[in-house]
Amino acid sequence: MKRLGIIAVLLFVFYIFMEEEALLNDFIHNLKEPSVKEEELIKDEIKVEQQEKLPSNVFSGDLFELFASSEQKIIDKLGQPNRKDPSPYGYDWWIYEKIEDQYIQIAMENGQSVSVFATGDSIPMSPVTIGDQYEKVMEHFPFEEEVQFETTDGSYQFLLKEGDLKINPLVSLSDDYFIQFYFDTFTNELSSVRLLTSDALLRIKPYAVKYRGDLPKVEDLDEQQWEKVQNGRERQILAISNIIRQRFDLSHLQWENQVSQVAFSHSKDMSINQYFSHFSLNGDGLKERLAKYDIAYRSAGENIAAQYPDAPAAVEGWLNSEGHRKALLNRDYTHLGVGVYRDYYTQNFVQAQ
Repeated sequence: MKRLGIIAVLLFVFYIFMEEEALLNDFIHNLKEPSVKEEELIKDEIKVEQQEKLPSNVFSGDLFELFASSEQKIIDKLGQPNRKDPSPYGYDWWIYEKIEDQYIQIAMENGQSVSVFATGDSIPMSPVTIGDQYEKVMEHFPFEEEVQFETTDGSYQFLLKEGDLKINPLVSLSDDYFIQFYFDTFTNELSSVRLLTSDALLRIKPYAVKYRGDLPKVEDLDEQQWEKVQNGRERQILAISNIIRQRFDLSHLQWENQVSQVAFSHSKDMSINQYFSHFSLNGDGLKERLAKYDIAYRSAGENIAAQYPDAPAAVEGWLNSEGHRKALLNRDYTHLGVGVYRDYYTQNFVQAQ
């Protein structure tokens, strides 16, 4: 009886082993020769796996879903952009400026978004949102003076100064994804956000950087290409300025072509002659420059900036400078002319007669 019991147990174990081996062989066979439907499932699983690499556990919401996404996914969420502006960094900005209480720029390269800039009172994101106090944002995303990371091209260390930490601190969300927070230091509130891949971050280099290895190459643009970039930056500055004014219950500024020509001539003059001042080298100020174009006005003001990597950074810089802020948020101004030449920016505000 004991021998029969042992034989029965051995037969049972052998049966289980053969069943498991059969199942394993079936599994291996299916992996080697998947059906068309199974191939689609495998592709879907890979896509989900790639999406899960995004740090959604620390930052979520519709805005975040626009980052590192395909063109089609963005169109499905926001529709076609109002326009597409080239940049000097290899990507095109998709501009969404007609969504109520929102302004969004999405940097698209090779069919995928590599950066997203957003501002406005109803930007959908969590756990922080536009208008939150600095301290609240810092509870979720501690700000550091040094942000280090590595890529296949090298190791990099961004060094943030005290002003950077107050105005636009940088936070690493993962090895490849970063977020810049732009604060209004006069209200201590979050003004806008920018999500970037490591490659996009290294191209614009918004902070001092130490590195071993290589930096991404930025192509030289010809005059015609620069003109398109400059035109886009001018329109971006108008839109961002207006949504900031809206935050303070101020009326939108209207675009003024002649005033824009005045602004452009000053930006170009500063760039070519390598100076930075509200007064031209011949002593002319805004009053004289407007007079040359016979522009009539009741009051006028000017903001200038230089060496910012793009339009969003320039406007946030003006917002955090007391004199420039007064012009940007002046209740009396009705029209705006913007002139950008390379990385020199001029805003000319006027109050119409």
